[in-house]
Amino acid sequence: MEAPDTLTVKTLSIGDASTITGLSIDTLRYYERIGLVPGVSRNAGGQRRFSTGDIARLRFIRRAQAMDFSLDEIGQLLTLREQTGDVRADVRALTERKLAAIEARIEQLSALRDELAQLVLACRSSERDCPIIGRMNDDCCGHKAEGEHA
Repeated sequence: MEAPDTLTVKTLSIGDASTITGLSIDTLRYYERIGLVPGVSRNAGGQRRFSTGDIARLRFIRRAQAMDFSLDEIGQLLTLREQTGDVRADVRALTERKLAAIEARIEQLSALRDELAQLVLACRSSERDCPIIGRMNDDCCGHKAEGEHA
């Protein structure tokens, strides 16, 4: 199905909004239910009709998710986006917290990568037991590999 031209259509059905935004119909309903996309209009038959403003909001949500913001954080960003006045400090603070969390996760992933690389090397040189399985058994339930397990 070809996406309708959002400039010539006043409102879009949920299916068309899904096609244009790349979000599933269930996701669109969920976002409305949790208040990320409030006030979606309905036609006489009760079907949702998404405005160009709703579509812009949904695209904002997708971009924010791609930047790893949680739905709660996105809700905060949307609230700030709608406020009048200078909200840059609040947006910057939220973004700085996100950046710090991502940097911490990168450090954790880097350490994990190094550990896995060492295990792969140990596995190549091992003649008997699998060091990867052995490592995963270590410290399981507070006990070493060959002992009691909870």
